[in-house]
Amino acid sequence: MDLAGRHVLVAGAGVTGKSIVPVLTELGARVTVTDGNAERLAELEGLGAELVPGLSEPPEGTALVVTSPGWRPTSPLLVAAAEAGVEVIGDVELAWRVGQLREHPPSWLVITGTNGKTTTAGMLESILKGGGAHAVACGNIGYAALDAVQAGYDVLAVELSSFQLHWSSTLAPDAAVVLNLAEDHIDWHGSMDEYADAKGRAYTHAKIVVHNADDEWSVKIADDHAPEDARRVAFRLDTPSVGELGLVEDLLVDRAFVADPATSAEELATLADVRPAGPHNVSNALAAASLARAHGVTPGAVLKGLREYQPAPHRAVEVAEVAGVRYVNDSKATNPHAAAGSLRAHESIVWIAGGQLKGASVDELVITIANRLRGVVLLGVDSPVIAAAVARHAPDVPVNSLRPGDHEPMTAAVSAASAMARPGDVVLLAPAAASLDMFRNYGERGDAFAAAVHVLRDDAAGAPSDGH
Repeated sequence: MDLAGRHVLVAGAGVTGKSIVPVLTELGARVTVTDGNAERLAELEGLGAELVPGLSEPPEGTALVVTSPGWRPTSPLLVAAAEAGVEVIGDVELAWRVGQLREHPPSWLVITGTNGKTTTAGMLESILKGGGAHAVACGNIGYAALDAVQAGYDVLAVELSSFQLHWSSTLAPDAAVVLNLAEDHIDWHGSMDEYADAKGRAYTHAKIVVHNADDEWSVKIADDHAPEDARRVAFRLDTPSVGELGLVEDLLVDRAFVADPATSAEELATLADVRPAGPHNVSNALAAASLARAHGVTPGAVLKGLREYQPAPHRAVEVAEVAGVRYVNDSKATNPHAAAGSLRAHESIVWIAGGQLKGASVDELVITIANRLRGVVLLGVDSPVIAAAVARHAPDVPVNSLRPGDHEPMTAAVSAASAMARPGDVVLLAPAAASLDMFRNYGERGDAFAAAVHVLRDDAAGAPSDGH
């Protein structure tokens, strides 16, 4: 990491590029930034870097390429760099290396997986703070790991995507977890195995490897990637064995980080302390507790942190209750695996779904939750795929597929769902699909749902009572 006077090329001028350039120049590097978007590139003027649009190969003398996570390994520039023997890393790997230059490097606790990363990172941050640590959640969560390192935090709860991990080679966290794995981002990685291998980089140099005993992929990735000398810890939604965290009736308990795991266990929290509710979030809480306990946090801090954790927006958040029906926004459920966890948290559901499935199958999801469905409301480009799966596996469940031309599709969806629901039901937005066919992002989709529910609630509050 002695970059003084060396030529470093930054691929990508977006948010990641803005974070990287000042750090590289501070280290004395000669920095060039390239991006196909000239306007975005121009936003980096004044940071001390040379700005060159649209490079397809690194300039002569380039010693290192730092890429934004969205750039695919097949990008001509990155292929040319590899062929020229130039190392390519990502911003997370750079953050790790910069942190190691400090007298007291920060502790890294890494979270990855297909679903639940942000919730787990948020829970972990809350637990660490509950134990008095100078800690922050960062990485793919919206606050760059490099910025967190530069800010001087002692402990980092680092959410990492498969893209970020793909470009990380020496990252050696104190503890890491792969929460789960389901079909996603195959278009970027090329295959499920390549996707799994990218996630496995979280474990490659980890001191403590935490895996989800209830998820076959998590177990397999730990088996394939854990160092021989790493400590292995598992968590499960069942009675834990020695060396595991798990559930005993309604208690979250630890049989790993205790003085005598063979004969004793520590109570950490109860199911009522976990928010949002649902088995998938209990699993996330156990993962967060595992990482926190690996860092030396007390059981009392785990309890305090879970109780004080505030769920992030659009993640199983109850918007309102109208006429005995609860309306829950889980717009962040952007793939079938995430939607399954959300749907399993409720007994009787009117499900609002649809969007861009990106080739993912929904048959297994529908089979799993068919007996919970009161009705289904579909919107978005791949709604016919979901409708066909419901017809195959839950033929008695009514389906309302909204027309593509509806002016306010979410308002129409909430109205249709309300007509299907009965008191005690949950109307759940858990799309199982991406949002970009109809919305800027999942947040805008969730906001549209919440706004439609608020209109429904206000209309119900203002409606005359029966007989008047």
